[in-house]
Amino acid sequence: MSYASRPTLFVDFHGTICNDRYWRSLSSGQQQTLQSFLFQEHSHLVDEWMRGLHTAEAINAIVAAELNLSYDAVWTAFVADCRSMYVPPAILSRLRLLRSLANIVLMTGNMDSFTRFTAPALGLDGYFDAISNSFDEGRLKTDDDGSLFSQYASRFGTPIEHCVVVDDADDVCAVFAALGGKALQVTVERSAEVILDGLLLSWSH
Repeated sequence: MSYASRPTLFVDFHGTICNDRYWRSLSSGQQQTLQSFLFQEHSHLVDEWMRGLHTAEAINAIVAAELNLSYDAVWTAFVADCRSMYVPPAILSRLRLLRSLANIVLMTGNMDSFTRFTAPALGLDGYFDAISNSFDEGRLKTDDDGSLFSQYASRFGTPIEHCVVVDDADDVCAVFAALGGKALQVTVERSAEVILDGLLLSWSH
């Protein structure tokens, strides 16, 4: 089956097939301080980081200073956590089966650390036909009315109407639906595994 004759499936990473956080091996107190400082008070840094405007080294230097820890200690923990993020084997097995039925694209709003450490350590290129990381793209999935989705759909020769996204974010699902694609949102009640099972049943017949 050629690429163009198959649907294209876009799969999100964080909150969809993986729930692990960066710096999770720090103490609970340090994690709370980091979450408040970086992801709340200075969330613009995270947004800029995901758009390719900062490096992991630069962000870790800021984090180390805020936590009053050595840079080496913070960096070592960060890299180790990036390389050991957990994706359930049940998810990976379903993705492997779906690759014979559809073009599978990992579409993640993420940082340089994902491309440098997480994807290689988890062997993610063995489960996806393409990996799109916002850091490398210089834009988020929702930027320009979801132009990244259209770009990858065109790359595989798939009309957007034959594309599906599996994502936990409201805004991503809304943008994708506005393009004309089918958005399947991951929620507490509906896991990614359940959604992928449904696609396997649908596309196998």
